[in-house]
Amino acid sequence: MMKALAVMAVIRLLGSLPLSLLRRLGGLFGAALYYSDNRAEKVTDENLQLCLPQLSAQARTQLAKSSLRESGKFAFESCAVWSRNRRWMLSKIGKIYGEELLQRELAQHRGLIVLSPHIGNWEVLGRYLNQFGEMTSLYQPPKQVYLEAVIRESRQRDGATLVPTTRKGVALLLEALKRGEITGILPDQCPEIGSGEFAPFYQHPAYTMTLIQGLVRRTGSTVLMGVALRVSGGFEVHFLEPDADIYAEDKHASLAAMNRSVERCIALAPEQYQWEYKRFRRQPEGLPKRYVFTKEPSA
Repeated sequence: MMKALAVMAVIRLLGSLPLSLLRRLGGLFGAALYYSDNRAEKVTDENLQLCLPQLSAQARTQLAKSSLRESGKFAFESCAVWSRNRRWMLSKIGKIYGEELLQRELAQHRGLIVLSPHIGNWEVLGRYLNQFGEMTSLYQPPKQVYLEAVIRESRQRDGATLVPTTRKGVALLLEALKRGEITGILPDQCPEIGSGEFAPFYQHPAYTMTLIQGLVRRTGSTVLMGVALRVSGGFEVHFLEPDADIYAEDKHASLAAMNRSVERCIALAPEQYQWEYKRFRRQPEGLPKRYVFTKEPSA
């Protein structure tokens, strides 16, 4: 309990600092990750070799460094995103690309699923969307239990409803979408066994959640891709149409289309994608495991 309170105090203290300073601190932290012997750098490099093999070794190294710096910025700036009020948050959002797509879907009042991959700052996107109507989202507590209270408080501060990632939570989410509400989901998470199927992601099999395909099929909701990218002084928000096959009845075709839609988001700013996420940690039977690193022998 004391540890959680101390962490929350530190987060709120950091959150009071200027955004530019938080990003400088985060960039330094991310650079330190790259140059230290840790799994984040190794996973990033393996993912880049898998997904962007066309890059030269030099370009891949540069992208890996940039990606970890951006992830550090995400960690530090999120202290402000979690701590500050909506007025501050909205003041940091500049250009909105594809806003007409969002307004078009909202006007239909038939439920909207916004898919936001691990790129830029998805916490910003969630708070931006919250101003347009009732929002219900699935919530899985972070592994760092001391972060749960501050994250829950931030996401619910503007009126969002969080439901657990259980059968009951999914049922509540279905009801919310049928009422015409908005939900935001991170579509590139590796789901639990039994909650996904393998589909190509950058031409490699990735265990992909079937939840979105099921929600669309059962509610008739529409889907948009959304990202909040880091720019000088704040963020810019992008809304994009997903690949049309995301609405396909065939599950494999729908999952493949969702992954292609994620790839399109990543192309907006590859350095802001969290390449250190173990997206391929589950592999089809018969294929070797990914992210198996051995320590180099000591001299």
